[in-house]
Parts: sequence; C-alpha cells; structure tokens
Amino acid sequence: MEQLALKDPKVIEERKEFISTKGAQKQQVKCDEDSVAGSISQRACVFCGARVVLNPITDAIHLVHGPIGCASYTWDIRGSLTSGSNHYRNSFSTDMKEKDVIFGGEKKLAIVIDELVEKYKPKLIFVYSTCIVGVIGDDLEAVCKKQAQKYNIEIIPVQSSGFIGNKSAGYRAACDALLRLIAPAPQEQLTNNGETSQPKEVKKKSKTINYLGDFNLAAEAWIIKNYLKEIGVEINVTFTGDSDYVSLKKAPEASLNIIQCAGSMTYLAKKMEEIYDIPFIHISFLGIEDTKESIRKIARFFNDPEIEQKAEQLIARELKTIESQLDWYKQKLQGTKAAIYVGGGFKAISLLKQFKELGVEVVMVGTQTGRKEEYQTISELATEGTVILDDANPTELEQFMTEKGADLLVGGVKERPLAYKLGLAFIDHNHDRKHPLSGFVGAVNFAKEVYSTVCSPVWKYV
Repeated sequence: MEQLALKDPKVIEERKEFISTKGAQKQQVKCDEDSVAGSISQRACVFCGARVVLNPITDAIHLVHGPIGCASYTWDIRGSLTSGSNHYRNSFSTDMKEKDVIFGGEKKLAIVIDELVEKYKPKLIFVYSTCIVGVIGDDLEAVCKKQAQKYNIEIIPVQSSGFIGNKSAGYRAACDALLRLIAPAPQEQLTNNGETSQPKEVKKKSKTINYLGDFNLAAEAWIIKNYLKEIGVEINVTFTGDSDYVSLKKAPEASLNIIQCAGSMTYLAKKMEEIYDIPFIHISFLGIEDTKESIRKIARFFNDPEIEQKAEQLIARELKTIESQLDWYKQKLQGTKAAIYVGGGFKAISLLKQFKELGVEVVMVGTQTGRKEEYQTISELATEGTVILDDANPTELEQFMTEKGADLLVGGVKERPLAYKLGLAFIDHNHDRKHPLSGFVGAVNFAKEVYSTVCSPVWKYV
C-alpha cells in the first residue's frame, strides 16, 4: 500500500512528512513543528493557548492587553464549572486602538488595572499580551510590577504575544505564570547576614496529589476527586479547574502530581519536580481502560495495601454498574468508522482505546500539538491503513475522511462545520461541552453520544 498523501495534489508538498498511513511506510509522522506556510492550520494562537489553561482559575481577573477581538474570541472559552467565584467568566480588555499602537498602551493598561481593582477588589490579576503588544513592545512586566506594589496584590504578566510560536508556546507561557503564582512567599525574618530572606519551608501533605491538566469541564474534576477520595487519596489542587488563588498557593504541599493533559502541563510538572521535589506520573481518565489503569497507577504510587484494595473495589463496582450499558451500545455500533482530530496526543490515544472498547474502527487520527512519543503510541494502537496526521488543515481532513468512509468525526468547535458539510456525525470533545466524558460515567456518556449521533435518522436525508 502506498502512502495516500504522496499521490494526491491536494496535499501541500511540505506537508507530506506530517501525514502517513499505518503499514505503508516505516518513518514516523513529523510533528512539534511550526505550521507550514500556505496551510490553514486548525491550531489556535499563543494567546489562546495561555488563556485556556489559566481561564478556569475562578477568582482571578483575566485582562487581555490588546484589541477587543482577542478578548471576545476567548470569552468564557471553557465549559469549566466553579464551586466558588464567577470572576473568571468575565473577559476584560484594554481595547487597544490605532492611537495606542502608535503611542504605546502602557498608560492605558495601568488605568484599566486601577479601574478593575477599584470595582472588584481581586487578589489576583493575569495580564495577557497579544500579537500587537509583541510588535509595539509594551513593557507588561514593568506595568504589572508597579501596579502590584501599589495595591499589594499579585498582578502577573502572561507573555503570550502571537509571534513567539503556536498554541504550545501559549501553554508554556501559562505554566510560567503559574510557577510565579505558586512560589512560596519569603519569610519575614532576614538571614544571618541580614541581606536576603529565604523562602518558607514547604510542609508536604501525605497522600495528596495535584491534578494537572483538568479544567473541570462539565464537573469532570469533581468526578475524579470523588473516586480518589473513596480510595483514600486527597486532591490538593486542580490545575486549573475550579481552582482559586488560595488553593493554588498550596500546590507545593502535594506529594504527587498527576498529569492528564500532557501537552499543557508536562512543562509545569517537570519544573515543580525540580523546584519542589514533587514527582509526577501521566494518567488519563478518558475511557474504561485508561480510567482503570490510572486509578491503579495512583494507588501503586503510595505503596499502601489499603489504598490498592479500595481501588480494586471501586473499579469492580463501577464496571458492574456500566457493563450492560456498554455492551448494548457496542452491539448497535458494529461497522461504524470514526475519524479523530483533537488538540493533544493524550486525548487521541485514549479515544483510540475507547473506540476499540465500543467495536468502532478508527480510520483517521490526528492532533494539533502531539509529541513524538505520543505519535509512536498512536501508531502502535492504530490498525493497518489508518491515516495519521499532525497539524492538519480542513482540505486534508475532508480528503481522508471521505476516502476512508468515516461515519463520525470527533474534534473541536472548528471541526464541527466541516463534518456537517460532509454529512458526517460529529462529537465535540473540546472546551464547551456540557456533559462529562471522564471516568466510568464519562465512558457511558461517550458511548451514548456516539450512538445517538451516528444512528440519528437525520442521516437518511443527507
């Protein structure tokens, strides 16, 4: 079998290394590169990458230093739920105009911070840079530092101007901002030589974890929190779903970091291991197989027979509850072909396993920001003939879904119109969904959604 992309003129020449067919060639898909010029990438910008990571911090003020379009584009961007403040659901902007571009926007930024502090009395403000700020060179660091000292609150600049990279660079900018936020305050007393103060000693809590890379979409973080609480493990803080200023400050106290969204949070986990000596493990609570293994992996880490026993009891009970439902959906979905195009590699891997559990054949799988090791795993899980692609454009997605006879596309909001125009069923696995897809209950919800959309009578009229 030859590689499909190499023979088709629709594929841009420079894009051929980013596309392969399982079994057709030995080399791995090229990834983790800038988008090819002339290819309409489905990736989001640097600013968007930073905003989606930080936005769920519930009591923070999120101030976008840039044109109003940047703030409106990312307003209430995630379906993250809160048990506390609703500040995060607002989107504030300095609304930069032509005059600000010519003469600079630093004074305007300072005035907006004054107004926000007066009205909302926040403990924390994030100030995001945008493309235009990167061009004109406004000094966010200086303005934020001066205003923070003026009001004695934390005002953290997020260096997310657009021309420094892609969405992955935005993830790193957000993680750098989080590292500044969680840094322990210095002690009041001076050192023996009277020159500098030392950081406060961090007291570790046993059997506590930080949950990295979950944004509490449709209450998913609360579902996992209840699972772990049942086996005797406490979630210290979630990065960043339903988190707040006070809880994030306690992050260095955890004894383990677990990472769900590897693309957005691996950098933060490595830095926390280096600075605070907190080890980390990768997990995923998407699908039955990964949920079971993740609970067991966490239980094994603490090396406590009681925790491991409770974990097995939890898994057995939950499987018994959902087994008959999943079997019913699996019978109904025989012969269905699915295509996957999502943001991160971890999600694509979990979806491949989920579809296998449901008896659905995956004919195309791709991501926006997948890493080399994730594509290696994807290749191992995929069946012969599956098209694997990185940073795809709409033309490529249309081409391969049509050629492979896909019945269903799992993606995000940008892929939905494409699927419907092609007459394909679609499942939103992105930011703004209203039902949980994590854990055992999420596996049933996913199966139900696949069935209801693929087997809808509407497709008889397409």
